Amino acid sequence: MIKKLKLQKAVIVLIFGVIALVVYQVMSMREMESSDYALNAAGVLFMVGALMLLYPIVFGRKDKEGNVQLDPEKQVTDDVEQ
Repeated sequence: MIKKLKLQKAVIVLIFGVIALVVYQVMSMREMESSDYALNAAGVLFMVGALMLLYPIVFGRKDKEGNVQLDPEKQVTDDVEQ
């Protein structure tokens, strides 16, 4: 399902955010002054990842039946009439 919605990049960015948060924890335990940069990077990565997760929801299109198509690049043609 993640592949279908093209959310792999968002998940990867969130994983990098978690890694940056762990780096911050390690640096803060050793009382390094540059640990704030790691915390800032983690925050930015979390925000970017969250926005990337919302992208398909915000830009989804509705079809004739009112269903939301989360992949607007892929055009579904209804050849079968019911």
